Amino acid sequence: MVLKRILSLFLLLAAWLSVPLAAWANHVLIPMDETQKEHLKAYGATYWLLGKQVEVDWLLNYRGGAFAFPSAAGAENELAVRGVTYQVISDAQYNSILQEIADPNANMDVMKLEKVPKIAVYTPKGKQPWDDAVTMVLTYAEIPYTQIYDDEVLHGDLPKYDWLHLHHEDFTGQYGKFFASYRNRPWYQQQQRDSEATAKRNGFSKVSVMKGAVATKMQEFIAGGGFMFAMCSATDSYDIALAGLGIDMVESMYDGDPADPAAQSKLNFNRTLAFKDFTLERNPIQYEYSNIDMQPFERGVYEDNDYFQLFTFSAKYDPVPTMLTQDHEKTIKGFMGQTTAFRKSLIKPDVVVMGENKASGEVRYMHGTLGKGTWTFYGGHDPEDYQHLVEEEPTDLSLHPNSPGYRLILNNILFPAAKKKKQKT
Repeated sequence: MVLKRILSLFLLLAAWLSVPLAAWANHVLIPMDETQKEHLKAYGATYWLLGKQVEVDWLLNYRGGAFAFPSAAGAENELAVRGVTYQVISDAQYNSILQEIADPNANMDVMKLEKVPKIAVYTPKGKQPWDDAVTMVLTYAEIPYTQIYDDEVLHGDLPKYDWLHLHHEDFTGQYGKFFASYRNRPWYQQQQRDSEATAKRNGFSKVSVMKGAVATKMQEFIAGGGFMFAMCSATDSYDIALAGLGIDMVESMYDGDPADPAAQSKLNFNRTLAFKDFTLERNPIQYEYSNIDMQPFERGVYEDNDYFQLFTFSAKYDPVPTMLTQDHEKTIKGFMGQTTAFRKSLIKPDVVVMGENKASGEVRYMHGTLGKGTWTFYGGHDPEDYQHLVEEEPTDLSLHPNSPGYRLILNNILFPAAKKKKQKT
C-alpha cells in the first residue's frame, strides 16, 4: 500500500514537471543587460510580439532596458529560434519587479509598447556603393521596412508611416560632394542621371531644388506627428538644405551654373531642426558641407581613444530621452562617417543632447521635437566599423550581436510604439 502511494506521488510529480513552465507563470522577461546573448535580435522579437497584438512593457533602466510581456502562444519558441535570452517568471515575481521600478527613489519606469511602427527608409532604389547601418540592423533584427525615395515623398506618401529613416543622403544636391574622387565611377554617373530624371519628372529645374522640397515634406511629416531618424551626412545636409531654401548653394559641376556668391549671408537658420550659425564649405570639391562636422585635426581623438558618453536621464520625468539611451553600456565606441561629430557650439539650445565627447566639444547623438513629432540625429556611419570607406564590404552583424552603438538605432525604432503619457510637473 505504501509502495503504491509512493508510486502515485511519483507519477503526479512527473506529470507536474512535464507541464511547460509558461503554464505556471504569467510573464516572460527579456533581459537587456550583459546576460543577453542577442541584444539586436531582442528588438526584432519585441517588434514581432507587437505584431501579434501582445502588449510589451519596456522596463526603462531595469537590467539594461529589459522587455517583459504576458506569456503568449508561440512567443518562447520565437525567442528561442532567434537566440534571444529570456526568463519565464511568475506573476508574483513580476509584481515584485514593478514594485522595485515604482519606488520614487529608483531611476526606473515602465513604458507600454502597444503598436507596430510602420517604417520607411528613404533610400534610392538603385544599388549604392556604401551600405547603411539602419537597413543592415533592421534586416539582422528581422524588422520589416519599406523603401521610399523622392517620388514617394513628393507624392505625399509619408503620412502612411510612423517612422522615417534617412539613408546617407546629401540634401544639398551635390551628390555627396564625391566629384573629386568618384566622378568617373559608373555608380556616380548613374546616380546623377537618375536624380536629374526624377527632378524633371516632378517638375523641378534642378536636383538641389527638388531636394529642398523633399526636406520640407519631411519637416511637415515630423510636425504632423512623425518620427525621423538620420545618421551621417543625412543630418547636417538636411538642415543645410532647409536653411538654404530658394538659394543656389551648388556649383556648376553639380547643377550646370555657378552658386550664388552671397549664399552664406542668405541662410535662414529659423527653418532648421538642430543647427544654427554654421558656415558653408564653398569649395565644391572639398568633401564637407559646412563647419557643423568636427574635423579630425580638431577632435584630438583617434580610433583607440574615440568614445562618447551617453547621458543619464530621469526615467520618471524624462521618459523620451531615457528610452532613446537604453543600453547595457554608457560609454560608446566612436565611429567615423562623412559627418561624424556635431560641433556643440552650433547646436540650437532647445536640442536634447544624449551623447557627447565633452572634452572635444562634440555631440554624437541628439534629439528634438517639432510640432507633434520628433527627430533624432546620430553622427557617424557604422557603429562597428571605425572608418567605413566607400565601396567597402558591409559589416557582418552576426559578429556584433551585442553592439551598444547599434542598440541606439533600435531604441529609435521602438520609440513610436510607446504609449505616450503626460509629462510630470
